[in-house]
Amino acid sequence: MLGEVELVIDAKATLGEGPSWDSKRHLLYWVDILGQKLHLYNPTTGINKSIALGQLVGSVVPRKSGGVVLALEKGFYFLDLETKSLQAIFDPESHLEENRFNDGKCDPKGRFWAGTTDSVGTNEAGALYCLGKDLLTKKKLGKVSTSNGLAWSPDHKYMYFIDTPTRKVVQFEYDLNSGHIENPIDVIYFVDDEGLPDGMTIDDEGMLWIAHWGGSKISRWNPKSGKQMLSVPIPAFYVTSCTFGGKDLNELYITTARMENNHSKIFPIAGGVFRIKTSVKGCPTYQFNN
Repeated sequence: MLGEVELVIDAKATLGEGPSWDSKRHLLYWVDILGQKLHLYNPTTGINKSIALGQLVGSVVPRKSGGVVLALEKGFYFLDLETKSLQAIFDPESHLEENRFNDGKCDPKGRFWAGTTDSVGTNEAGALYCLGKDLLTKKKLGKVSTSNGLAWSPDHKYMYFIDTPTRKVVQFEYDLNSGHIENPIDVIYFVDDEGLPDGMTIDDEGMLWIAHWGGSKISRWNPKSGKQMLSVPIPAFYVTSCTFGGKDLNELYITTARMENNHSKIFPIAGGVFRIKTSVKGCPTYQFNN
């Protein structure tokens, strides 16, 4: 069901993360958190452009009215891709100097969910927030250590969430209209030799694709049974996230990190963005509804 793993951007990003697919512009957005850059990759031309942001950047989503929305070190921002100008929206953690935003994405109604972490990432000092169309921010979860992967089931009944140090994927009952989440249950657990769960996406069969931080792979899981269905080696020790893109949403893009350690000698193309063609379609990257 899979093609070969292909290196499409030899970026050598320090901490590549947060891929999202803009179906209108046929571009892949992704970020280098520590490099403080947003990247825009055009698969037709093979050109990868970057925009320096001047802050640590956790995640990016396309915006319905144009441009993108970012979860940066200092809160939510709009970015005009033509002028490269930033417009601050709100920083819910301006009082927490050690915290920054990490992974995030939009739900099927176009709300932007993004979570935070502190410099240690294991202290339950972060939270998960939701930025609405009205530009009001709501805190959805507290006592989060490293807020990471998010996904919504194809029938919009469930939301899945990863707090990386817990080694778990948690399923919430999700109300599409209100964005309310409740009744969390653990549906997937990573054993010690798997690395840690990082970013994730979901396909139209409701199966979760999860990046393994410190595990050199991505995997496909059935959240109903909790079983791993597929494992794909990736030539990087730190595999950070994945998203479906391409005209038919059957190309899985995978981001990786190139941290300063001996692993970069073993994996010389770590920090690159990879692509795999699949026989399943992914659910789309939802855009911010504003």
